[in-house]
Amino acid sequence: MTTAVMLHRADGAPFTTVFRKTPLGKADPFAQQREIAWDGPEAMAVGRVSFAGELNVSSFPHTETMVVVEGELTLTEAGGMPLVVGPGWGIVVGRGTELLVQAQSGTRFVFCSAAGDAAPMPGLTPLRPDADFKPSATLPAEVLLGPAPECRSDNVFTDDHTQTLAGTWDSTAYHRIIRPQGKNEFMYLVAGSVNFASPDGGVLAASAGDALFVPKGAPVGWESRDHVAKFYVVQAVLD
Repeated sequence: MTTAVMLHRADGAPFTTVFRKTPLGKADPFAQQREIAWDGPEAMAVGRVSFAGELNVSSFPHTETMVVVEGELTLTEAGGMPLVVGPGWGIVVGRGTELLVQAQSGTRFVFCSAAGDAAPMPGLTPLRPDADFKPSATLPAEVLLGPAPECRSDNVFTDDHTQTLAGTWDSTAYHRIIRPQGKNEFMYLVAGSVNFASPDGGVLAASAGDALFVPKGAPVGWESRDHVAKFYVVQAVLD
């Protein structure tokens, strides 16, 4: 059974994820560079893109969260100022955005996309490590194997049509039982490290700069021993 899908390791260590080189539909602006690691219900997909050059996109065909892991992306919305996204920073591109994409040689980003045929919601929403955190709910006692953590979040993007939320979250250390994942979740660790446990006894270790995805229903545990911060994209999936 699938637990967590690794998308990028900051230290360059090898991992076993299989990527398929295929576009996200006919209008995908990164069709030639797109590598998909997972796609599933509600038209969500995750993976990576290596890109250098310039693209003019008249209407971005889906909503996509990009987190740069190498190089630099410059995104300019029609009528707006350029936004430069370097390693460890992210951005959400809303469907329907008119956009100029520029990238230096060697640029790579991990992505989480959500397709939808609803009305456009154009715009660029940055994901920042120095987020405007506010206190958020902790975990219920019945799933914890130790003290309850103190959690904060900064949700900056909401798309009701695709049922996705994106933002930044952080927490003090905690240990949680293995349980089914409640939602699809893309994560990019901004700080700290986490061990993700699976029912067979395996552990996937992730540290700052790593990116991964956990699909809804996947049985996974969590153990962090220090402060952790992450960018997230979560998507509710109907049963």
